[in-house]
Amino acid sequence: MTIIASGGVIIASAALFIVLSVFAGLKDYSLQFSSFVDPDLKLLPAEGKSFTFSENDRNGLNNIHDISSFSEVIEERIIIKSENKNLLATLKGVDSNFLNVTHIDSMVTKGYWFAPNSNEVVSGWGISHNLSFGILDFRKALSLYVPKPGKGQISSIKGAYNAAYVNNVGLFDINEELNDKYVFSDIALAKQLLNYKDHQISALEIKLSPHANEEIVREAINTRFKNRFIIKNREQLNDALFKMLNTENLAIYLIFTLVIIIALFNVIGAIIMMILDKKKSLNTLFNLGTEPKTIKSIFFWQGSLMTLISGIIGVAIGLLIVFFQQQFGLIMLTPELPYPVRLNIFNVFVVLATIIALGIIASRLASQRITKKLIQS
Repeated sequence: MTIIASGGVIIASAALFIVLSVFAGLKDYSLQFSSFVDPDLKLLPAEGKSFTFSENDRNGLNNIHDISSFSEVIEERIIIKSENKNLLATLKGVDSNFLNVTHIDSMVTKGYWFAPNSNEVVSGWGISHNLSFGILDFRKALSLYVPKPGKGQISSIKGAYNAAYVNNVGLFDINEELNDKYVFSDIALAKQLLNYKDHQISALEIKLSPHANEEIVREAINTRFKNRFIIKNREQLNDALFKMLNTENLAIYLIFTLVIIIALFNVIGAIIMMILDKKKSLNTLFNLGTEPKTIKSIFFWQGSLMTLISGIIGVAIGLLIVFFQQQFGLIMLTPELPYPVRLNIFNVFVVLATIIALGIIASRLASQRITKKLIQS
């Protein structure tokens, strides 16, 4: 009975650690795509949709330590038209430093990145599919429309919209959400379309040095540009995705904790069976002067140690399985992609803490069955 109870705890603790490692790997796998588009830090205006960024401001940002590079960005919702099809999308006008801040050009799977100071754009595969256009089709230009503020009617395109005609020279493939959302262009084209002034932009995207301290950089920016910007890091820019992943991780943890609780019923049963089996020996100890409280503590520590040792063995097995998955790809998502996992020391402590806490509770409940009446019966 003891072996069966220990085996259940070993399997449950190994399963919990493996599942937590799998979700950590899936989280890294999901978020690595956002790193191709999202910067380390993004500065958004505290008021309004745009702000003026002067040469003096540019020099001030350059002087902040641990900022490796930054890019000026204009981002706005537009209507993109191809022949008789229309679609709402987000135009992101970027300067020449943008490719130093992100690596979006490495995700261009067809065509190439647009040339500076041109009417070329790079679109997502989803937009291309929905509007049925490809790349380098100079005979069929795309039309970009932005409503003029306070002028004309929505149905009157000529008077109510600013328009630009562009050629799509590349298609990027990151994930479904981004593929259906973004069209990238040169910042000069975006300024022209939105009637922005020379130094008017809507955001600044920043790349930090490899060993930069984000909090120190944030403080330096707030000191230099008091109350001008809202500063967001990559996690805050993808808060919905992070919340979803964290919620899923918590749900899986609670489900497998329930499995551990069920496994610990075997521990309670094993301790009770041992108490009943050793009743005569317990009666002898009691007659020799041993207090029931001391006898309870014997079985409490036995159950706690059994749970702890089983948990350590289970975590060790989980560590080996996760390590072999990382090194040899034992389970594959696709023929080329192994199932993503990540070894995380924090998960080791989470599993052991869960096992120890629940094991103590289970051992306490089982040992409380020992009473003076039970020993003497």
